[in-house]
Amino acid sequence: MSTGLFVLNNVCTNSQHVIVIGGGPAGLMAADVLSQAGIAVDLYDAMPSVGRKFLMAGKGGMNISHSEPQASFVNRYGYSQCHLAPLLTQFGSAELVAWLHELGIKTFVGTSGRIFPSDMKAAPLLRAWLHRLRANGVKFHVRHRWLGWHGQNLQQLRFATPNSEQIIEANTVILALGGGSWPQLGSTGEWLPVLAEQNIAVKPLQASNCGFDSQWAATFSERFAGFPIKPVKISCNNADGITVCQQGEVVVTETGLEGGLIYALSGHLREQINVTGYAEITLDLLPDLALSTIFNKLSQPRAKQSMANHLRKRLGLDGVKAGLLREQLSAIEFNDLSSLAAKIKALPVKLTGVRPLAEAISSAGGVEFIAVDENLMLKQLPGWFCAGEMLDWEAPTGGYLLTACFSAGRAAGIGALLWLQKQQPPTPE
Repeated sequence: MSTGLFVLNNVCTNSQHVIVIGGGPAGLMAADVLSQAGIAVDLYDAMPSVGRKFLMAGKGGMNISHSEPQASFVNRYGYSQCHLAPLLTQFGSAELVAWLHELGIKTFVGTSGRIFPSDMKAAPLLRAWLHRLRANGVKFHVRHRWLGWHGQNLQQLRFATPNSEQIIEANTVILALGGGSWPQLGSTGEWLPVLAEQNIAVKPLQASNCGFDSQWAATFSERFAGFPIKPVKISCNNADGITVCQQGEVVVTETGLEGGLIYALSGHLREQINVTGYAEITLDLLPDLALSTIFNKLSQPRAKQSMANHLRKRLGLDGVKAGLLREQLSAIEFNDLSSLAAKIKALPVKLTGVRPLAEAISSAGGVEFIAVDENLMLKQLPGWFCAGEMLDWEAPTGGYLLTACFSAGRAAGIGALLWLQKQQPPTPE
């Protein structure tokens, strides 16, 4: 299986040079492809070191990809799957795992189907990767923040450095500047208006894999913030009016809800809020019990017990789940058995806002796919390529984000190789 070097019929000469701006997974992968093909690469990053968000993503265990079938895998990318499918076909989870093995990083598949490095850490992978990149001649320039162009000259790039502003000449450039989440790690989204000024089609960056606000009472928030609700099944309607259901865990925050299930549905919920100003979800607090079973258990005599004790003894429903029922139901609903049983199975919760982009795990929006060709080259700027979260796509956590970043970085690197090949003068016969 071919995973790394992309070989051209006419290999580009060492005199050819590419600048990569951004040292996350997409930028590093683009540099990997190019340097293995013998291209001189200079990689610039605004932070003091590269791969900072990558390391943060692996802090709780580096989930690098997912082992599910390709069709299901691609479907995780929602509205952007038609654009990402060709990239993921060329370099999906299987190819990524093989690439990791080439670097000496062993992997395993967890019980959920997620793929991890054997040591669950990002740092050893990044160290091995940077070692290979440096051995292949990639030069790193940190604390270099791209500002745009020098006047109207699109071959002169402006960089802010700790000492002064620098102008760098470049003909072929790969932009891998990330989205807008976790700006303290380098993904600030400041590039978006710079590209928009060049008439490149972009969409505003929005939070994805994020939390949402609700209007908790102070007593509920103070008592239960940080508590997980599990198991729970969440239902909501997507943009097409189709009900989407998932089971797992959510976490109560001071302002609302977050956690894996909320992140997985964040795109649907965000778009509902964008259109109507709010989104409504329903929570099945006892997903393993049928409504009839719940009603029958609640109908058993409770003598002088409070309803709270009755819920705990008959249904094992207490703590944050009981508190959430109290929070959302009126006293009449709480004490009416039919109403209470129905709400345990379908408790409506109104979400009134999206948490700030800076708090999100990832972002949606960015450079629209209509602005790039099949090789991810900007149509308005020949020789310039985009990769990673700069492009307008989103995906849930679970390895899908990183896989797409790797895949797009590889595609941009190959695109740059093809572009450089076209720029070479024809070989005399």
